[in-house]
Order: sequence, then C-alpha cells, then structure tokens
Amino acid sequence: MPDLSAFPITRKWPPRFPDRLQLYSLPTPNGVKASIMLEETGLPYEPHRVSFDSHDQLSPEFLSLNPNNKIPAIIDPNGPGGRSLPLFESGAILIYLAEKTSRLLPSDPAERYLTIQWLMFQMGGIGPMFGQVGFFNKFGGRNYEDKRPRDRYVEEAKRLLRVLDAQLAKHSWIAGEEYTIADVATFPWVRNLIGFYEAGDLVGIGDFANVTRALERFLARPAVARGLAIPQDG
Repeated sequence: MPDLSAFPITRKWPPRFPDRLQLYSLPTPNGVKASIMLEETGLPYEPHRVSFDSHDQLSPEFLSLNPNNKIPAIIDPNGPGGRSLPLFESGAILIYLAEKTSRLLPSDPAERYLTIQWLMFQMGGIGPMFGQVGFFNKFGGRNYEDKRPRDRYVEEAKRLLRVLDAQLAKHSWIAGEEYTIADVATFPWVRNLIGFYEAGDLVGIGDFANVTRALERFLARPAVARGLAIPQDG
C-alpha cells in the first residue's frame, strides 16, 4: 500500500484509499477538467473537496501541494517510475493523465501537438477572458458604473467564440474529428459562461451555433455528467 504521509496535504485530507490517485478540487470550470478526465479514463481516484468558503486553498496543507493556491491538484501514488507524483495546473494534469492512460491525446506527433495547441488556446485565452466576463457581469465588477472594462472582456470573449465556432464548423471536435483533452478543457468554460456567469445574451451565444452544438454533445457524455458534480458537497 502506498504511503502518502510525506505529503502534508494528507493531514488535512486523510486518504481512505491511498493506492488511488488523490484529487483536490471543486466543481469549477478548471476543477472539473480533472474530474471529467478521470471519469473518462476510468482511473481509480479519491476526490477531496477544497472549500473556497472556508479558504481551504490558502491552508498550509494545500499550499504545500500547490503554492499558487488554485485547484485542481493531484497526487498520483503510482506515478512515473513507481514514485508518487504531486501535480498542479489543470492543463498539466490533463496532459499527464492522457499520457498515463493513452486516452484523449493522439499518439501521432503532429495530431498530438495540434491538440495541445488548442489546449493552450483555452488556458491562455478562454479561461482568463471568460472569467473576467463573469467578474464584471455577475460578481463585484457588476456594480462598477463604468462599463468599459466589462465591454472590453465581452468583446474579447466574442472574438474567442468566433475562433472556436469557425474551428467547429470544420470539425466534429475542437482539435479534429476525435474527442480530446482540448474539449475537456474548453467546454466547461463555455458552459459556465452562459450558465453560472449568466452571460449568454451578453456575448450573443446564439450566434455561435457550432459551439452550442458541440457543447450539447459534450454534456451528453456520461463521464462528463459525472465529472461535473465532483467533488460533491460534504
């Protein structure tokens, strides 16, 4: 049985199944990337809820795993060379799990890098820009009288959606005809933008039929439905 006691985070979230991959997360657009990927691959894992309400992400135990205090983060007790591997950053986790299981990342080198390219498109563009739309439309920024900051991010969100829509007009999924980690990374953010952030009308989501079509197919996947609710409350 693997011994994870060397990781301080296990003192706050003791593993019941230390032989399983340990997931520290919350059902946010970034957090569900990891849980959806784990559900898609079928890897055994144990989820731990990192509550933002109680500032778990700022605890010394969590910071010992991710000094950037963001979710998700994992410990794989069966990492490379049989050693336990701690890992943070959702994009890195997706690539790692894809390579570990040979799932959702093409083995062909050219197709592999095209997939990573679209993963980086989400990491560098869609995530940060959609998040800013959420702040200015639903959270603290909505009370700002000056709407220029909101409108700047709305226009950038529209531009990114146009790029995504054009790609999906030519392909079944973001990186091509196969479902990949690029889709796992991107569609939770699209779902959040038009759902939780209540910005569908603001960005004119009805103008992006290819995006909404692919989003519906994504949400219909059983592994996605399960992953979107992990970790559960309590």
